[in-house]
Amino acid sequence: MTLSALALIGATIVFSSFLSGVFGMAGGMVLLGVLLNYFDVPTGMIFFSIIQLFANGWRVVQWRRYVLWPIFGWYVLGAVIAFGCMWMIAFVPDKAMVYLSLGVMPFVVEALPASLRPNIEWRGVPFFTGVVTTIIQILAGVGGLFLDVFFQKSMLDRKTTNATKAVTQSFSHIVRALYFGSLSGVGDLPVWATGPAILLAITGTSLAPFVIERMTDHGFRQWTRAIIIAISVVYLARGGWLLWHG
Repeated sequence: MTLSALALIGATIVFSSFLSGVFGMAGGMVLLGVLLNYFDVPTGMIFFSIIQLFANGWRVVQWRRYVLWPIFGWYVLGAVIAFGCMWMIAFVPDKAMVYLSLGVMPFVVEALPASLRPNIEWRGVPFFTGVVTTIIQILAGVGGLFLDVFFQKSMLDRKTTNATKAVTQSFSHIVRALYFGSLSGVGDLPVWATGPAILLAITGTSLAPFVIERMTDHGFRQWTRAIIIAISVVYLARGGWLLWHG
């Protein structure tokens, strides 16, 4: 891998961790899209999971007093069941499918009527969220956007939303790494680069609170939507190009 490629990946790790640290999502879409330009799907997914685990884990440390732990407990139960089902199927998506899934997901979410969007605070919803989000994490690589659907109707503020999503996503990154690692091994995973990548992820995440403290809940939601739509359009184009060229 060239020095310019390493520099691009390093800059993307910092930026994507900062983006996720502020909005609780979107950063993973950016990082995975870049990593898949340099690694195959299983290796990219594992490397991505390691980086995002520490980025999200650091967010949990920063906002731990805002985490709603009962939601996390039910989410974990659902995620474990989904992992077991997907592992028996042993499905590994190709790059075109991952890009297209990342790109189309926001528009599917937007198409859902507000009345059909469940509330993460309702009884049974955290368990269902764990099941469905884990399946999407494996198929598309990133499930943070879909996870946000369950928070949109809640009355939780931006800090509680960010903290609770961070702890659930941290567990999801462990599940994804175990899934692809058990099916395909570590492949060409650059083990030597994981240490620096983790430090860069923590650096990007550490910058986020300076922005969060200055945002309003309304601005938080507006910026989240605009950023995700923009990224999705790029990935739809990328996925279409890969599909067209086989």
